[in-house]
Amino acid sequence: MKRYEKDMDYSYTLGIFPTIELLNRKIIAVSKIIFSSEINKDIENKIIELCNNKIEYTYDDKLIKKISDKENCYVIGIFNKYYSNLDLNEPHVVLVNPSNMGNVGTIIRTMLGFNYKNLAIITPSVDIFNPKVIRASMGSIFGVSIKLFSSFDEYKETYNKHKIYTFMTDGKLKLNEIEKDNLVSLVFGNESSGLDESYKKYESVVINHSNEIDSLNLTIAIGISLYEFSLK
Repeated sequence: MKRYEKDMDYSYTLGIFPTIELLNRKIIAVSKIIFSSEINKDIENKIIELCNNKIEYTYDDKLIKKISDKENCYVIGIFNKYYSNLDLNEPHVVLVNPSNMGNVGTIIRTMLGFNYKNLAIITPSVDIFNPKVIRASMGSIFGVSIKLFSSFDEYKETYNKHKIYTFMTDGKLKLNEIEKDNLVSLVFGNESSGLDESYKKYESVVINHSNEIDSLNLTIAIGISLYEFSLK
């Protein structure tokens, strides 16, 4: 086993909490658990119990040190990469060309916090299975269905019953004034460039803020939006 590379067919969690989330939410994808000899025995026993005699586990301090960039990493969960179809009857978040791994992980965690469990990603984008994304999500990634699309048109053709709202700094509608439908696609652009002009043909939405800044951070904008839609 070596440090993570994008072309691998597997990835891994780094740390206790993401590994527990992996075992709780996506045990079918898990291939192996690796412990540090320094792990707390109570936590070790909890993880072994979650393995339920189905998942192999071992102890390897050298391997953990080799692939982890954290000094206090006490367990690693190795899992096979997977993708899921999105629920046709649930709301979606759509990220167009996201480029920051930390942001994507935080967005996934925020989604799960507001019970949004379907994420479409328009490529090119970050590698969602990079351990940095998994860590930033605190393991929430294992509770969200994620599917990649080569274009927004491909996404729209597949999920054509969703009402589309595109979030733009010059959107026509104010967030707090739009009708909060149940079956929606909330579409957000790249962290630096946002959505291009072609997305204005949909229902474009603006989140008002003071003139002291030019725009909100993407993760903050998504958090505000999901909160508003959770009030429907």
